[in-house]
Amino acid sequence: MSDASVFYARHRETLAKAVEASRSREFWTPYPEVPSGRIYGETANADGRAAFDARLNNAFDLELPQSAGEVGEERSPYGFELGVRYPSPDTDALISHMQQAMNAWRDAGPDIRAGVCLEILERLNKRSFEIGYATMHTTGQGFAMAFQAGGPHAQDRGLEAVALAWEQMTRVASTARWIKPQGKHPALAQQKKFTVVPRGIALVVACSTFPTWNTYPGLFASLVTGNPTIIKPHAGSVLPVAITVEVAQQVLREAGFDPCLVAMAPDSAAEPVTKNLAQHPAVKLIDFTGSTEFGNWLERNCPQAQVFTEKAGVNTLIIDSTDNLKAVVRNLSFSLSLYSGQMCTTPQNIYIPRNGIDTDQGHLSFDDVAQALAEGVTKFLAKPDVAVNVLGGLQSPATAERIRQSAELGKVVLESVPVEHPDFPDARMCTPLMISVDASEREVYGEERFGPISFLVATDSTDHSIQIAREVIGEKGAITLGVYSTSDAVLEQAEALALDVKVALSCNLTGGIFVNQSAAFSDFHATGGNPAANACLTDPAFVSSRFVMVQSRHDVAPPEQE
Repeated sequence: MSDASVFYARHRETLAKAVEASRSREFWTPYPEVPSGRIYGETANADGRAAFDARLNNAFDLELPQSAGEVGEERSPYGFELGVRYPSPDTDALISHMQQAMNAWRDAGPDIRAGVCLEILERLNKRSFEIGYATMHTTGQGFAMAFQAGGPHAQDRGLEAVALAWEQMTRVASTARWIKPQGKHPALAQQKKFTVVPRGIALVVACSTFPTWNTYPGLFASLVTGNPTIIKPHAGSVLPVAITVEVAQQVLREAGFDPCLVAMAPDSAAEPVTKNLAQHPAVKLIDFTGSTEFGNWLERNCPQAQVFTEKAGVNTLIIDSTDNLKAVVRNLSFSLSLYSGQMCTTPQNIYIPRNGIDTDQGHLSFDDVAQALAEGVTKFLAKPDVAVNVLGGLQSPATAERIRQSAELGKVVLESVPVEHPDFPDARMCTPLMISVDASEREVYGEERFGPISFLVATDSTDHSIQIAREVIGEKGAITLGVYSTSDAVLEQAEALALDVKVALSCNLTGGIFVNQSAAFSDFHATGGNPAANACLTDPAFVSSRFVMVQSRHDVAPPEQE
């Protein structure tokens, strides 16, 4: 049995469970999210840190048919240069090589490709500590989050894409004997064959803040459907992607396939390559996470490709009333602080009636609610170890500048202040900024301002909050919508709003689940139905358009008639 067949046999049960979980939407994961030595091995953390350290100030070797030099300019948000140098491909040579390798990968079929992809994911899981440190020091995430989001949670999303794509590819028979009775005349008979055929070269444009979590769905959806895949990492967050490509190439080679079916095309801020890659005639699939401006450019200027984008949106909370204000404040304090608001799901606009809300502490004014939220964030981050691990670092200096500029846009309810990291004195860290504005100031809060920046928007009423949310999300998009209310009627209005603007809704979250979290196999990430994203992670449309079904048929002798 070939290694490729062994991989499918080894992972067939996991694949079946992933398919079932994606149908039932119940909790399931094969990749533990806790960075425990008992689970991953007593030396796993130390080994992962040592592997990360060994990467620093060295060349990172990856397989390429032809190199065009080296690039590397990563600087940790915690204040030091990584010094890793990555091989840059000759684009035309790489694409030509991938096209030649594609037929063998296509002909392997869905089962073999799924087995290879699951083997890649399993090996990535075993290197989650190394990936965690690489994610931490390229994105700024605290280590616990970097381990989870960069490792097991990203792997969950990759497996989810493999399972859904495999299900779509295998839902019909690969062959059929077609017989059409003709009454007294001989039947018409044909033998038919149906082959899943990949569209072509896939390009995954990774983002700086979640270089694996946002990349694995597109990578594995394209790869399992037969498309050779180039990952173009953000110049500031290359290392987690490079480790991913290294593992993928190792598994592909062991399985008997060309390792360059997965490759990386790093660039620099001064000499970007994404536009040239995206418009290459052989590139037929593009996955992108990033700014609205560039996402729109890809959608408009790459007609040769299927383009899947996740862009910016204005995530929204509507506060109408609550019977547990402390729990609401506690929950939102974490949501607003986690990774310094640098998640595509973090709330930005918090709509509160200007005449206040009813709570278990009595009727509170707008200012009372604003002060409670500000004090909640301050209290939550009061312990230094909590602050540095939850906030993490700001990935880009541009985010720090945006915070400074945003403080001038309204009344500051909570000032953003620097945070010192005990181990990294040059870390770029700060607390969230909270600003009070009036609903009439749409130019202030009506667009995404990426980072730990939130607007408390005074509205005329909850109905007014819902109306504004509908307008802003309809125009700018959103990935998350949260509502707090003790009224069934308001919750029904919120459901209607979510359906109208096609955004995921969370109601009355007061426990250990937060509006900016998304669970693979259960939660759909984005809907593809509003301007924040034209695709969903992960629904059938995300995977099925990555291949076509090509049939062949020929006449055969009909069965003898009785």
